[in-house]
Amino acid sequence: MRLAVASGKGGTGKTIVATNLAWLLDRSGHRVTYVDSDVEAPNGHLYLHPEWTGERRFTVPVPALRSKTCSGCGDCQRACAFNAIIALPDRVMLFPELCHGCGGCLLACEADELVEVEREVGTLRSGKSGGVDFRDGVLDVGEAKAPPLIEGLLRDAAPESTPAGDLVIIDAPPGTSCSAVAVARGADLVLLVTEPTPFGLHDLELAVGMCRAVERPVCAVINRSDIGDDESSRWIQRESIPLLAEIPYSHEVAAAYASGELAARVVPSFRQSVAQIARAVMEW
Repeated sequence: MRLAVASGKGGTGKTIVATNLAWLLDRSGHRVTYVDSDVEAPNGHLYLHPEWTGERRFTVPVPALRSKTCSGCGDCQRACAFNAIIALPDRVMLFPELCHGCGGCLLACEADELVEVEREVGTLRSGKSGGVDFRDGVLDVGEAKAPPLIEGLLRDAAPESTPAGDLVIIDAPPGTSCSAVAVARGADLVLLVTEPTPFGLHDLELAVGMCRAVERPVCAVINRSDIGDDESSRWIQRESIPLLAEIPYSHEVAAAYASGELAARVVPSFRQSVAQIARAVMEW
């Protein structure tokens, strides 16, 4: 099972829930893989403290000119929806940082003047945190597109040979951009972590809409449930979304988070909330 832990906005406590859930389920005897797919700012390692076992550079295919005899007909430019290739009268200009690797330009080039080459965009890392298999990705500085690296990370983290009983917890990028969509559409269940504020509710509505657009089932957790109003919980109820837990604000949890400690390890009340989420997820 693939569980994506997501949020409509940053700062809701998504990573706190994801890392502590992975730790608690591992202690309960489940085989767990934790995947930090927020490749632009991964921070799950700050709390699970994995022992790194390997890393590899990740590449994507991009077009390159086979020779200098291109006629400049422009078929490749017309085939590219991302403006990654421009055919001028005297030369063809390639912008690999804009390329999505779809291969459309190669199919459009009847003169066979284009060839694919590999371009490095980031690093995939693996490790162990107790019994938790840990995976994350780090996008290279300046890269414009995270989804190719995220999709490569998810392929590595959950190969077809993974036993059916294993749980993959994917710490998704915040928001509802292409990066979050890349995670949500491959999940069996999306757990949305929100907060009881107007901004939290607004972005929760966007996140639910995203999940419904890719036809993924959703459930929710309200973090710091006592700092705002009840509009979020009422909206969740109206939308018939399972609410797995409401976690009140705790200074002890904030202190644990700030020091890089798993809050479920040191704050009993928070551990009970995470256990409640874990039971609901495993029952699902």
